[in-house]
Parts: sequence; C-alpha cells; structure tokens
Amino acid sequence: MPMPSWTERITKGIFLTVICALVVLPFVGVISTSLATPDEVNRAGGFVMFPTHGIDLSAYRSIFAGGTVTQALLVSGFITVVGTGIALTLTCTLGWALSRRATLGNKPLLMLVLISLLFNPGLIPTYLVVQQFGLLDSLWSVIIPTSVSAFNVIVVRAYFTGLPAEIMDAARIDGASEWKMFRHIGLPLSKAVIAVIGLFYGVGYWNSFLNAMLYINDASKWPLQLVLRTYVVNGVELGGQDLGVGAEAVPPQTTIQMAILMISVLPILCVYPFIQRHFAKGVLTGAVKG
Repeated sequence: MPMPSWTERITKGIFLTVICALVVLPFVGVISTSLATPDEVNRAGGFVMFPTHGIDLSAYRSIFAGGTVTQALLVSGFITVVGTGIALTLTCTLGWALSRRATLGNKPLLMLVLISLLFNPGLIPTYLVVQQFGLLDSLWSVIIPTSVSAFNVIVVRAYFTGLPAEIMDAARIDGASEWKMFRHIGLPLSKAVIAVIGLFYGVGYWNSFLNAMLYINDASKWPLQLVLRTYVVNGVELGGQDLGVGAEAVPPQTTIQMAILMISVLPILCVYPFIQRHFAKGVLTGAVKG
C-alpha cells in the first residue's frame, strides 16, 4: 500500500486540528468564564475565552457555600453512589443466575429479559407504577426504576458464561456453593465488565434528569441536572438566598452558570480515566462471547 503524500498528510492534519479545536475550545471557554473575574465577565458581555486579569474562584465558593447547588450536588452524589451499588448488585446476581443453566426458571427468565429489550413499558404506565408504590417525591423514584438494565444483564451474563468451566467444576468438587463460586470466582474474574457496567450505571444516575423531573416536586430533592436545567438552560437567576451568601457577594450569573456546568461534568471526567483501560475489554468480551 503506497504511503500517503505530504499533501494528504497536511490536509488530514489540518482537518483533525479543526475538529479538535471545535471540540476543545467551547470547553476551554466554559472553564475560563467560570474562573474569570466579575469585571472581565461584565466587560466581555458574559463569555470569556481566555482570562487575562487573573483567576477568581468566587463562583465556586458561592456554589459550595451551602445553598441550592450544594444540596443538589449532595443529592446527585447519593443517587449515583447508592443507585450504582444497587444496580451492580442486581445486575451481577441476575447475570450469574442466567449464566447457570441449572438455575430454576432459567429460560423463561432469560426470555423476559430479552423481551424487555424490545418493548418499552411507556411513560404513563411507569409513572402509575411509581405512584402505586408510594415513591413519588422520593429519591428512590430516581434510583429503583432504572436499577436493572436488560442490556447490561445480557452483557454480564455473556461474560459469566465465557468463564472457564474447569474452574467451576473444580470449585464444585471442593464443595463450593453457587454463592461462593459467584463471590470468589465469578466476581474476581469479571472486574473488567463490572467496571464498564458500573461506569454505564454511574453516568446514567449522575445525569438522571427525566425521572427526577417527573417524580420529584420538592426542589430541595432536585439532583444537579435539574438545577442545571433551571438555572443554566432556562436562565433563572441564582440570588444570594439560593447560594447561601450575601447579595453583595453574588458573582455574575454567567460565571455561576459556567461553574455549575463544570461541576456537573468534572466527576465523570475524573472517574473515566481509571476505567478506560477496562472499557474495550469489558464490552467486547461480554458481547462476543454471548
């Protein structure tokens, strides 16, 4: 295969540079605006690409002063940690049960999981079920309805099915129960797929918006994404009473909005590098061996 000419290489380099700039520059603008001084933000008309008058952390100090955003951040943290833990527990145990052919009701249960991939229950029936269980205006209304994903169950089941049968037979001969094999063999050998599924669930819970908007009316229980929509997308201004600071200490609204946006993105950016090395292995192995 002939090597590309220098003209083609330059063209590809320019094209990739433009694409990277289109992706990176808006993100740089959000960071810069959240760190810019109030005078610079007001003088720039609300958006600063590169701060030239130093860094000002007043927007972040206002956000973490104990007001609405701080409360929403704690709510989102609770939903993400508890929801991901519950979801991983249910998904892994169900995936293990479906991977064991001797499990009672294995095939009918697997068929139900597969059918749920094809048919969505709909918004109104789901709302009525949540209402009947008394979960309205509760954080559990955001956690429980999405605690099991059929797609993730199938991926985990495929991974468990691909584990060496010789190890399971040896453990069974030594008298290990299914629960012990699951805890001491299945889980340790499946760290890659569990890390990937945990990332899927964690991102889903951290970004939970629709369920929170439908089921939670109490503003004190809003997750961060609802606060982001209210004060950033809809443009509602955050006052001193909302931030927990005095009215004279409130930074420009644009600075606060960009700071909220950064806080909503930063946790996922911090977690992803630690799981990225498992990502391809976990997804591909679970999918191919199904």
